[in-house]
Amino acid sequence: MHGLYLVTDRGLCGKKPLEEVVIHAVKGGVAYVQLREKEISTRFFVEEAKRVRKLLEPYNVPLIINDRVDVALACGAEGVHIGQDDMPYEIVRKLMGTKAIIGLSVETWEDVVASQELDVSYIGISPIFTTPTKADTKGSWGLDGIAKIKTFSRHPLVAIGGLNESNIKEVVKAGADCIAVVSAICAADQTEAVARRLNDIINSTLESK
Repeated sequence: MHGLYLVTDRGLCGKKPLEEVVIHAVKGGVAYVQLREKEISTRFFVEEAKRVRKLLEPYNVPLIINDRVDVALACGAEGVHIGQDDMPYEIVRKLMGTKAIIGLSVETWEDVVASQELDVSYIGISPIFTTPTKADTKGSWGLDGIAKIKTFSRHPLVAIGGLNESNIKEVVKAGADCIAVVSAICAADQTEAVARRLNDIINSTLESK
């Protein structure tokens, strides 16, 4: 996994429809879309996920559902992202199948060590910097944390938390394979243009490593 990864936040989209933000982000170069919904009904979540998956299909961009394996299965999503308190990886893999993308958040060094035993598709290093969109975490990793994980982990690293145009170059240099953003895209006025700039920074930095 490498490139730009969008994690959605309905509240940050303002008056812009979520699907509109997603499609403009993908046109700007987003390679993965994670649908994260904490406050809507399961029925609405499934319906929305089906619509988003249909939008992404022509672009070959996988849809990843946050937390909810039931929603991922119901809409035929390509993957699911789980945290340390969600359904255990082994059960998720059994339900989703061998080809599914399964990401796992790591918030402590113990989490990183434990993830070595799991065939996850990537680990989400969370958060890199403190951010209002991830307020329930156990501290931030920083650039040194990414570098330490990179030398140890066998998994691709997806960095998330407080990332934007001003700092993603350093995060990729430190060892991140993929940059996940929330507010940098969801709250942007020019979604496609911002996504394109982020994507260009990530790709040029990866190529120069």
